[in-house]
Amino acid sequence: MNILKITILTLFLISLGCIEKSPTTSEKSSNSSKKGNGASGKIPVLNLGTFHFGYTTDANTTEFDEHSLENQKQAHRIAEKLSAFKPTVILVEHVPAYNGKLLKEYEAYLANPNMHFENPSEVELLAFELGRLSGVKRIYGIDHKMGYNYNIGNEIKNDVDPTWYSNYYMDPLSFYPEVDVDEDDLDLLGKLKLTNHNRYLDFLITVNADMLTHAGSEEGFEGADEATKFYKRNLRMYTNLNRIELNENDRVFILMGASHAAFFRDFISRSPKYEMVNTFDYLK
Repeated sequence: MNILKITILTLFLISLGCIEKSPTTSEKSSNSSKKGNGASGKIPVLNLGTFHFGYTTDANTTEFDEHSLENQKQAHRIAEKLSAFKPTVILVEHVPAYNGKLLKEYEAYLANPNMHFENPSEVELLAFELGRLSGVKRIYGIDHKMGYNYNIGNEIKNDVDPTWYSNYYMDPLSFYPEVDVDEDDLDLLGKLKLTNHNRYLDFLITVNADMLTHAGSEEGFEGADEATKFYKRNLRMYTNLNRIELNENDRVFILMGASHAAFFRDFISRSPKYEMVNTFDYLK
């Protein structure tokens, strides 16, 4: 074998060894981005899913009197717990076109925390108070409105999987015994602990979208196509998060309906930019 062939073979083996060698934990740590203030060098995100405190057009609602002084006190106590996260940016379920008005309302609340809200929602009762306690200056909406027909399976002749589809929707939560509880027996903290349980978040994605793949005409995909719209809406909401200018010192708090938080849990857990913190570290 001549010198040229030996040299080429040697270089190939060296390069192959470099490819196959996996970095150690310490090497991964030392090579990770220095940006971000999380342990991984990513931007920390506290992703809190909630039910809507006030009026909602959602198909599923949770009993909650947003005008009750006791309920408002509970919301403020939870905001105090969440303030330990020390957020610098708050994101809520409003469309970005509303951001100007949202900021004015928030600034008015900062000036007068006792101000009266005609129909307070989780934004006014929880996000505003958290922002006040944490000294947050920036609040944005990241919602994206898209309609979809979650009842499509009951409006067509279902030739895909009608028996399973019907059985599931008779009592969906029975398939998730870990979180099959009476929400009306829980206080606000208990409700939020429930809606942020991983199995409950799984349930919300399934009941709102994935089960629709069991509905459709003989050769059609009506259910799957409707489910796609819900995935699309949440991906667009995630895009709105990514439009927000963030730097290495930011800590992001997100407050949205739990079905959206469920999708964001999946997106953020795979993200090279964000690090999802454990919600239950702050819901104690």
